[in-house]
Amino acid sequence: MTLLQALVSFALVAGLLTLVPGLDTALVLRSSISKSRRFAFATALGISTGAMIWGVAAAVGVSALLAASEFAYRMLTIAGAAYMMWLGLSLLWKSLRQGKAEPTGDNPVPAGGEGMVRGWLTGTGTNLLNPKVGVVYIATIPQFMPAGASPLLVGILLASVHCILAMAWFSLLIFATGYASRWLKGARSIRIIDSITGTVLVGFGLKLALEPAH
Repeated sequence: MTLLQALVSFALVAGLLTLVPGLDTALVLRSSISKSRRFAFATALGISTGAMIWGVAAAVGVSALLAASEFAYRMLTIAGAAYMMWLGLSLLWKSLRQGKAEPTGDNPVPAGGEGMVRGWLTGTGTNLLNPKVGVVYIATIPQFMPAGASPLLVGILLASVHCILAMAWFSLLIFATGYASRWLKGARSIRIIDSITGTVLVGFGLKLALEPAH
């Protein structure tokens, strides 16, 4: 398998993984609807940053350590579950507490770089604290490693392919949401979206915390 063949083959797999609805999609949609387009793009960029770090980690063997060490995997799982449940419960609490949400969202997004950094940290933290992402990479990247190629270089290239596809998909979702914002940015819609996103986050967190060690 040549490097080009590996990239094309991996792109097909990564494309399918990207299209499967999940936690990342829920976060980007929620950011786009109840925050702003810039905040949503920052969140999407954070998710891609986390994916890139996992891809490099898989290439250099860190993800292999997680796959081999039950203790390390469990610690990361607990941290990720706690983080997801905290995010989810925060959204559920806000949706229940606010009888009437502001049209622009539950909390104003700080202007300028501060709001972008917050969105980026949310996306990055959610992705990095999900060990499932690392397991997926450690299971797939070795399958697309050309003979004699640098594992680190190939890991970076494959993760980059995934990030490009993910950003393209997230961009489509964000712009589509922007066109529908007239109907989605009402107070009642935002409360419903927060409730759904919060429930999804808590569900992912519980599933992560309660599942048996790999």
